[in-house]
Amino acid sequence: MRLSELTVALNRPFTAATDPEITGVAYDSRRVSAGTLFFALRGVVADGHRFIGEAVRSGAAAVVLEDPALAPTEIPWVVVPDARQALARVASVYYGDPTAEIPVIGITGTNGKTTTTYLLEAMLAAAGLPAAVLGTVGYRLGAFQLPASHTTPESVELQQLLRKLVDRGAKAVVMELSSHALEQHRADGCRIDVGIFSNLTPEHLDYHHDMAAYLGSKRRLFSELLVPDLRKPMRHAVINSDDPVGADLAAASACPVLTYGIDTPSDVTVRNPVCSVSGISGILITPAGESPFTSEMLGRFNLYNILAAVGAGIALGLSLDAICAGIGEQRPVPGRMERVPNDRGVTLLVDYAHTGDALENVLKTISSLGGGRIITLFGCGGDRDRFKRPVMAEVAGRHSDLTIITSDNPRTEAPAAIIAEVRTGILPLGLREYRGNDLAMDVAPGEKGFVTVENRREAIRMAVNLSRPGDIILLAGKGHEDYQIIGSTKHHFDDREEAAAAFRGEGP
Repeated sequence: MRLSELTVALNRPFTAATDPEITGVAYDSRRVSAGTLFFALRGVVADGHRFIGEAVRSGAAAVVLEDPALAPTEIPWVVVPDARQALARVASVYYGDPTAEIPVIGITGTNGKTTTTYLLEAMLAAAGLPAAVLGTVGYRLGAFQLPASHTTPESVELQQLLRKLVDRGAKAVVMELSSHALEQHRADGCRIDVGIFSNLTPEHLDYHHDMAAYLGSKRRLFSELLVPDLRKPMRHAVINSDDPVGADLAAASACPVLTYGIDTPSDVTVRNPVCSVSGISGILITPAGESPFTSEMLGRFNLYNILAAVGAGIALGLSLDAICAGIGEQRPVPGRMERVPNDRGVTLLVDYAHTGDALENVLKTISSLGGGRIITLFGCGGDRDRFKRPVMAEVAGRHSDLTIITSDNPRTEAPAAIIAEVRTGILPLGLREYRGNDLAMDVAPGEKGFVTVENRREAIRMAVNLSRPGDIILLAGKGHEDYQIIGSTKHHFDDREEAAAAFRGEGP
């Protein structure tokens, strides 16, 4: 494409009389080759303006930048107020505007995004629309799968991937939209038909700094990315009316809103809901009619995920038959209340819950299942939001018979230092703190308490060895992840594999 064809999306002129052929788009100077349009992005760690010279030497045909004082003299350049936003728009044009061709559902919120994508994938399949799914667990379309580098890829990789998925036969796209992605304009080149808001609880405050900024990133989906245009004149917002900020997002929405909820009057709701050890059932109440449904998923929080997906299905015009078939066919999502089979009579669940709210939802669900004691194992990631560390500990201590505090992905922080901050949340509860030698492998603790075990593998083995038939063990925080990040290195580590090995009696 010519530079002029791409800059139409920016409504900005470029310098120089020449109109070079553009053969690629890049924001990393190491990926620049002859004919590349280079975007100088201001990042958290580095400023892309510093690498303009390197990009020119590598053959860049033109540069998009924010500071004209740093513009090159050798090649054309375009100055824009926000290079990230410009990158998203240009990437969409470069890859042929793939989201203009099929329905796109974007989901934002602290918890529930991944499960909702799986539910929508099943509903769309039941309606005869094979859907591509992009999110935390991975990027996929049927048998085609790629590992996820981010929940939402950077805009160039996102548009390139969307083009590939559409060309492979995707008839719809369901994607998670992280707060980072919305803040950084990664999805600004996407034409989204339906935007879903799940909920908002404290998370990523190391990046957003406060809840107002965190909410502001979510609001962008509804106030900016859902503005109708000629290609998609009818768009919808699907918003959780039970969440305290739901009304704020509904008021900010640039398109019609469908609400869903359990406790407040909503467009999509449920009558006679039952959440049991067998799953969830009830009668859906929607603008398209009523219908009974059943699901193997567990817990009230998953009922909210079901209602969110139903709202999107209604907005897309799917039949209630397809919607309910999708709910019934959807099995538990990897790393979300995922059971690890064993012959001990113990229920062991692996869940991605890594915020206080998510952990409380899971533990309340587990408590409602009945049975023996609850043993909760969790840790908190390093170089991430420190505010949630004591909160998660307090939640685990309140809802568990034994809490095992361990390591998660420590990254560049010392695991012992992370655990020390976590402990500050459980100490005020006055629970007994066990030491390793207090918890003999053949003796269960006689009272509610907690213990710290820095090595996660050893902690998982302790949880399994202390369990008795009827007990429920929750391994929280890592879910589907099959790695542990120590320093800057990823090491293979899967809670599910470790638990299965512990049940088999295999020790380190």
